[in-house]
Amino acid sequence: MTATQAPDAAPPTAMTNRQILQAMSGLMAGMFVAILAGTVVANALPTIIADLGASQSSYTWVVTAELLAMTATVPLWGKLSDLFDKKLLLQLSLGMFVVGSLLAGLSQGVELLIFSRVVQGIGAGGLTALAQVVMAAIIPPRRLGKYAGIFGAVFAIGTVAGPLVGGVLVDTSWLGWRWCFFIGVPFALLAIALLQRTLRLPAVARREVKIDFLGAFLIVAGVCALLIWVTLAGNEFDWASWQTAALTGAGALLLVAAVFVESRTAEPVIPLGIFRNRTVALTTVASLLVGVAMFGGTVFLSQYFQVSLGKSPTVAGLMSLPMIFGLLVSSTVAGQVISRTGVWKRYLVAGAVVMSVGLGLLSTIDADTSFTLLSVYMAVLGVGVGMLMQNLVLAAQNDVPAGELGAATSVLSFFRSMGGTIGTSVLGAILASRVASEMTKGFDAAGIPAGGDGGGGESRVPDMSTLPEPVRNIVEHAYGVATADLFLVATPCALLAVLTVVFIKEKPLKTTSGMERLAEEAGAAKDTDKTVVGG
Repeated sequence: MTATQAPDAAPPTAMTNRQILQAMSGLMAGMFVAILAGTVVANALPTIIADLGASQSSYTWVVTAELLAMTATVPLWGKLSDLFDKKLLLQLSLGMFVVGSLLAGLSQGVELLIFSRVVQGIGAGGLTALAQVVMAAIIPPRRLGKYAGIFGAVFAIGTVAGPLVGGVLVDTSWLGWRWCFFIGVPFALLAIALLQRTLRLPAVARREVKIDFLGAFLIVAGVCALLIWVTLAGNEFDWASWQTAALTGAGALLLVAAVFVESRTAEPVIPLGIFRNRTVALTTVASLLVGVAMFGGTVFLSQYFQVSLGKSPTVAGLMSLPMIFGLLVSSTVAGQVISRTGVWKRYLVAGAVVMSVGLGLLSTIDADTSFTLLSVYMAVLGVGVGMLMQNLVLAAQNDVPAGELGAATSVLSFFRSMGGTIGTSVLGAILASRVASEMTKGFDAAGIPAGGDGGGGESRVPDMSTLPEPVRNIVEHAYGVATADLFLVATPCALLAVLTVVFIKEKPLKTTSGMERLAEEAGAAKDTDKTVVGG
């Protein structure tokens, strides 16, 4: 298989701000689609599962299928972006997302819905990896900060808009849950058109390309085994069980085999050599910890708003605005300052510290916490995440050869998603355990027979309107205490992220884009070859 491009193509020139903004319009539309896919069904799933007549285990798989496919395929998309036309790959991933969304919206059974979520996840994995890779290709690291702020804004809007839009669609009788999937299709088609019109990238130089299919299979299989384990353990089976032993053992063996294959192939999916780069290694660890702390903790906030504070799905979506606003402001301001000064490490450290403080403050909440105080705590967390998350990617992209931008970027995205999956599963199990113990304690104290909770397992939100007053008070208290515990458990992960980013060495931000650096590196290699031949 070959990637085609005339070998004597003119060297790329730096893009103007206007050209960059035009190119980013398609990227941002695509990224919005990827984020929306993962968040829009959050408040709609109970209705979807009930309408399709599916079981509780199907509920879990509708969530898990998209997340598994996205996380497992991110490294593959990243590697392909180092070998093939990035623009074409972006459009292909958007096309897969459209197909998956249409299948999901037209599903008459849960089996087709789960399959369509896998297709959506593969497309979303491509969008997650490739959007940041293309940004690094067209924007020099020194200028990337202010554009990364726009990227953070899109992330923030998509994150808060998803659950809110999903809740509104489900509550609107003439639309319904199917539009939770259809709504992303126009954005995806718009992104394909914008990319075709505005994105101008030189294709990869002509060379023989060998795809490491065995390594790709081993990585995907190993990661899926571990992700299935952390997603289902504590829910479908016990943490200490034969299923745990089988899945973790199989996952570990597959990943060991993947490392063996990747270390010996000419075109590895994940070049193991990039981990010898101190910046890449440390930012990868920090991304994993950010995923655990941020995604693992905040994913349960919507449930806290609805159960402990008694809010509707739509209002619960709106209540996340302080955190999103903090993320939006800090990522934009920090990006602008970094682009102007070229100094970036202090924002990584400050972001990790502020994120730790935000998680610590949220660990003090309960069912009686005022929304004003809660808003301040969420805003603090958002500010920390905004300064940290995108700048970890900037630091790594600045310190790798242009030919490894795709691999390095996708590795960070992969480990952040992996951290979020692990955090969500482990913290979800902690939530379920603490809710159960608090309810039992409350029922015993009130003299209410066991089983009077009216539902409220960790996989669904109890219908608070159907509970009698004494039971409702106990449930609200249980979820308030349990949610605070999640943030307390997540705080040490954030503190470890502080320790990790402290050891990242600050290096001057490069002033040339990825495609300019790639041309320079190719020219230097050609000159070296001529020297060797001439000598």
